[in-house]
Amino acid sequence: MVFGRGRKAKQEQPADSGETQEAVTDASADDSAGTSAAAPVRGATGPFDVSDIEDQEGYVDLGALLIAPAEGLQLRLEVEEATQRVVAVTMDLNGSSLQLQAFAAPRSEGLWDEIREQIGQSVGSQGGQVEEIQGGFGTELLAKLPASGADGSHGYRVARFIGVDGPRWFLRGVFGGEAAVDREAAAGLEGLFRQIVVVRGENPMPPRDLLQLRLPKDNAVPAPQSAPDLGQPERGPETTQIG
Repeated sequence: MVFGRGRKAKQEQPADSGETQEAVTDASADDSAGTSAAAPVRGATGPFDVSDIEDQEGYVDLGALLIAPAEGLQLRLEVEEATQRVVAVTMDLNGSSLQLQAFAAPRSEGLWDEIREQIGQSVGSQGGQVEEIQGGFGTELLAKLPASGADGSHGYRVARFIGVDGPRWFLRGVFGGEAAVDREAAAGLEGLFRQIVVVRGENPMPPRDLLQLRLPKDNAVPAPQSAPDLGQPERGPETTQIG
């Protein structure tokens, strides 16, 4: 598994914009806990709370997130330039990406409905379109933003948002690349998303505060057989906020 380090230019707050393959990769948005009508029930399929597992050994420990290593998977940490804190982790696999952020959330209610509405308003203000679709994680949001190619052609950039509520946390994922529009291409990243373990911690936190991410200790990344060694940090794509 290869590990990289990106850089995020803007201060992370409960995000607020629309996104797309790369323009979506860096959203710092919202969160929730509890179970809303639009939020999927985790059940035994994951993502998991740390209380759901018996042993943390074998995971890549990023603080608030434990990630199962996989062959071909590259992890890229997005760093807020102003504070140098890690605000997101992006999983790159087979040409597609999945950006992850975990947030503190209230005990009793989910915020996914509200978050989707905010994203829709933001995308619409930029001349884009959003569509609610049903998927393996419940109600998802497909966002399309106008974009111009290098040759001057006009088209759209696409991102697919998913949200999962856990006990006092909310986990959001943003798919970019082929995974945003092709379920088959997204299968590998969706499987890895289901294996994620969220470590909320016991400290009181306001809802929507970002759970703390960090580099793995000594950059020690457990790797599956035949996986590449840990790589040097590299800059990730710049992106805008979503909220």
